[in-house]
Formats: sequence, structure tokens, C-alpha cells
Amino acid sequence: MDLPQETPAWPATDRPRGGHAGAANGEGEPALGLRQDLRGAAQGRHPGQRHHDQDAAATTRAGPGTATPRADLDAVPQSPGRGIAACDFFTVETIWLQTLYILFFIQVSTRQVVVAGVTARPDSRWVTQQARNATMDLNDRQLSTRVLLRDHDAKFTGGFDEIFRAEGAKVIRTPILAPRANAYAERWVQTVRAECLDWTLVVGRRHLLRLLRAYVRHYNQQRPHRGLALAVPEARERQSPHVNPREVRRRDVLGGLIHEYHAVAA
Repeated sequence: MDLPQETPAWPATDRPRGGHAGAANGEGEPALGLRQDLRGAAQGRHPGQRHHDQDAAATTRAGPGTATPRADLDAVPQSPGRGIAACDFFTVETIWLQTLYILFFIQVSTRQVVVAGVTARPDSRWVTQQARNATMDLNDRQLSTRVLLRDHDAKFTGGFDEIFRAEGAKVIRTPILAPRANAYAERWVQTVRAECLDWTLVVGRRHLLRLLRAYVRHYNQQRPHRGLALAVPEARERQSPHVNPREVRRRDVLGGLIHEYHAVAA
């Protein structure tokens, strides 16, 4: 097809874009970014081309004699969670389609877990009795409870709260529909499910109670925790890390579902 003489024929590589000649080389295109008059104002608000006031404040160096935020860390307790315990219920379905309720407590600072009991009918009398058992168990482990966190579950009755108030603890109810407010208890439920219950067919209450006791013993005495610098919840004397691999033995827990490793006694 022949083009008219007055229509210029542009090669494919040199065809202008935007209707201006020389646009292929970037000429005639609008400049990207802020205009020149706005760049100076932005740099004035954010020295060093920083775009966040928090970043600029974080990198500001304090002069001599100026109080730094690190100086206030001495006023923070070494273990902010000491004396705080959390409790909650969770359910397990048996192979006979029976729903079992588990009541447990976890000490926030040490991560020690106490399984109070397992039942199919968590009435007020049962819950109150388990509260008595839990307080005695925590006292035997020298875990004083100043604050108890729990949700608005109707199974927690007034008698349950009075047991802990008599021990000098303050009962705090978490906000409604806010599971993160009781994060330590919720996290343990996820852990026990992922490492134990999701791999087991529960026959009945006694079977579930035996499973939980074995797992809680492993959790408190053998399982390392990142929040505790890879230590175990129950304080004990740490062994030397220099162990001959030939002197390490494996112990199976829950039929081999969990493995524990220990050094051979001298």
C-alpha cells in the first residue's frame, strides 16, 4: 500500500510516542517524581531524604548528658510475666463422637502448664473443684499467682473466681471476641493439638487424660522454648553441651510420636 507523499513514513524503531517527534529518546515526556519546587520542601521536612518521622527520630543521636530511652530499662522488671497465670477450656472429640472439655492453666513467665482435669460435663461444682486443685498444684511448684487471665466463658462461675481471690490473686477477664488477649493459653492449645492430639484417636476420658499427662510432662521438662532462650519451663541444672554422640540415647514418648534425647548416666 502506497502512502501519500505528504504523510511521513516513520520506521518502527523511530516512531514517536505521544505525538511528539523525539519522544523515543525521552524528549517531551513529563518528568517522573516530585516537581523541583516540591523536592526542596520534602527534604526540609525529612532531612537526609527520610520519608518517615519515626525513622528520623530513631537515628537521632543524643548528645552528652541527654537521657536515653535505655536508661529507663532498669525500671522494667526482669520478668514482667511473673505471677501471671492464664487459663482456658478447649474440647476434643472422641472416636465415639463424645465431646470432652479440658481445663488447663499456664504460668506466663515460666510457661509451665497444669492440666486441671477432663470431663464431659463441666458444671460449676466440677470447675470450682478443679480451681482448688490447680491452686494447690501451683503452690507446690512455688508458682505464686497474682493475676489470673480468663475469658467470658460461662463455665467460669463465681465460685471459680473466689478460689483465686482467696489466694490473693486478681481475676481479669479478657475482652469479648479477643483471643489474642489470652495469647499464651491460645498458643498452647495450638501446640498440644499440632504435636499430640491431631495425631491421636482418643477413645475416652481416661485415655485423653493419660495422653495429656504424658505430653505435659514432655512440655514442661524436655521441650525447649524460644521465649525462654531454648530452656525448658521447669528450672533444673543444665548439663554440659559437650556430649559424646555415642552416649546419647533416644526415648520414645506417646508410642514414638515424640522423641526425647538424653545422655547416658555416667
